[in-house]
Amino acid sequence: MANNKFPEGFLWGGAVAANQVEGAYLEDGKGLTNVDLLPTGSKRRAIMEGNINRLTPNPEDFYPSHQAIDFYHNYKKDIALFAEMGFKSFRLSISWARIFPNGDDAAPNEAGLQFYDDLFDELLKHNIEPVVTIAHFDVPVSLIERYNSWESRKLVDLFEKYSITIFERYKDKVKYWMTFNEINMLLHLPFMGAGIVLKEGVNRDQVLYQAAHHQLVASAKAVKACHEIIPNAQIGCMLAAGMFYPYTSNPDDVFKAMEKDRESFFFIDVQSRGEYPGYAKRFFKDNNLTIEMEPEDEQILKDHTVDYIGFSYYSSRTTSTDPEVLKNATSGNVFGSVSNPYVAKSEWGWTIDPKGFRITANQLYDRYQKPLFVVENGLGAIDEVNADGTINDDYRIDYLQKHIAEMGEAIEDGVDIIGYTCWGPIDIVSASTGEMKKRYGYIYVDRDNAGEGTLNRMKKKSFDWYKNVIATNGEEL
Repeated sequence: MANNKFPEGFLWGGAVAANQVEGAYLEDGKGLTNVDLLPTGSKRRAIMEGNINRLTPNPEDFYPSHQAIDFYHNYKKDIALFAEMGFKSFRLSISWARIFPNGDDAAPNEAGLQFYDDLFDELLKHNIEPVVTIAHFDVPVSLIERYNSWESRKLVDLFEKYSITIFERYKDKVKYWMTFNEINMLLHLPFMGAGIVLKEGVNRDQVLYQAAHHQLVASAKAVKACHEIIPNAQIGCMLAAGMFYPYTSNPDDVFKAMEKDRESFFFIDVQSRGEYPGYAKRFFKDNNLTIEMEPEDEQILKDHTVDYIGFSYYSSRTTSTDPEVLKNATSGNVFGSVSNPYVAKSEWGWTIDPKGFRITANQLYDRYQKPLFVVENGLGAIDEVNADGTINDDYRIDYLQKHIAEMGEAIEDGVDIIGYTCWGPIDIVSASTGEMKKRYGYIYVDRDNAGEGTLNRMKKKSFDWYKNVIATNGEEL
């Protein structure tokens, strides 16, 4: 492999989401959100997909996000550990319901605004650049009850007001923003990703693509506001990435893989290029979908495209048109995939494919010619604490080593990458399963799936490894 030369000023760091770390779920005036209604256990997946019949927590269920790892009260200690690792950046999200508890309150909640002020100050004190996602899946429940969330045009204006509020408040503290986390998740997990309830008998595609249009217009309006309020800021979009391989060289398999990639590219094509692609228009026509638009929408999308492409990469996917092959498909991660015999899998059935990371980065850069920001990448695994308190997570080091090396190769290929914030630098509640035993961090948090534990933090072996990666700017992996 080439001697990876990461650019000077490369933004090494880590990434989390408010709903997976903060806890304090109704503290200091925060409102209830869709992600506060995701229990751990067997009901979780159906609810994430939009099959939910109550919009209040069920006393019989356990909701791991309600306390999470209590970052809300421990962020200073945690940021000190990130600083010890040498973080240059830290990606986090603001909870919409901390700022506007009902989503459309006349005035923002000062306690919520102050929390993020204090959090950003703490990061900046340690010379860590905040990278802020405006919406990382959370939608205030009040907006779901009244409008079914993003199915309604009303949310465009409410999101714009929320965005303007935080841009004005944090304009001197935050230079890197993203509008929606993994915006393409809307098509796969509508309730978790966008707060959408799918009522019986509705045309799923009609509801979801209309909601997607509203998010895309809201994203463009946020980009416009950011450029006006913070001219020196960069604002990007964010894709759950990972290319689809065709299972065979059969042209039908190749075409299907292209179509599966386009399901995700659709969102970024609009956010980055400023217009609906031809293949999307054909899909709408072939499926009798009518996307309601305001007269000015096309111009708004055209005029306010993103500055960079943020993306997550965990695994590649494989698809087939052969019904026999499809029988063996898994949904180990959210995107169903047939088994690829050339790559390994994690304990949760996620493909481990470092070369796919390089391919995906090249694919995105070739397509958009805009800087990329790797804002999630990591390995969920079960970690054991040894009798002497050590945690030897060599499997995580191996995963990250190989992925960072391939990211270096992509940079050598000419791909412009701003930074790398690995997912979950500290153990957090898993978004897909609600588990704590599925750990990603360099820092272990003493908490189990039932919510028991001291919440004490302990360094894993990977802590010092990542510290050295940052110190050598990726020269020593």
